[in-house]
Amino acid sequence: MAFMDESVWRGKIYSGGWVGGDLGTGRDAPVIEPATGQEIGRTGIATPADVARAAQIAAAVQPAWAATPHTERSAILRRAADLWLAHAADIEWWGIRESGKIPVAPVLRFSTADDAAKLAAESEYGLSLGILTRDVMRGLDLARRIPTGIVHINEQTVDDEPNIPFGGIGASGTGARFGGPANLEAFTETRWVTIRGDIAPYPF
Repeated sequence: MAFMDESVWRGKIYSGGWVGGDLGTGRDAPVIEPATGQEIGRTGIATPADVARAAQIAAAVQPAWAATPHTERSAILRRAADLWLAHAADIEWWGIRESGKIPVAPVLRFSTADDAAKLAAESEYGLSLGILTRDVMRGLDLARRIPTGIVHINEQTVDDEPNIPFGGIGASGTGARFGGPANLEAFTETRWVTIRGDIAPYPF
């Protein structure tokens, strides 16, 4: 995140400051993005001893915190909320990647069809493309310039029929297609068969 230097907390836990897990020995574990299998960070591993130490620290400072005027305590919490809101996009993106979900679609302004094609083509995702237009042929031309596995022009973007190949490209898929001829090819073998209505006279 932009507001927090990753080198400070990577692979650590917070216990009176950023420290290595297991009482400072530095045990950590990878954070894996389910959608890609890539490591996107490392988190410290807290042991029961770490939890006990954190509880002791909390117990020691609680009286002073309780004696702090509510205006000062609320100011600290409001500051934390302001930071969260100011960097909500970074925090949201991390949550999305850790859970393996796709990002919430942003609204981007563009002036021309060329701008729209460039914006869409630069995305790492490519599952479904929806185009609303009064000129269907222009919509088809635009679709040719945006790489996706599925295109809907003036149509609903939620549909799944067993006879239609379904799949995306880039970070939206593995390049495979489910449904359509691919299913038949996976579970059948090609056999050459010729038939006529009667027995052919010999010689042919």
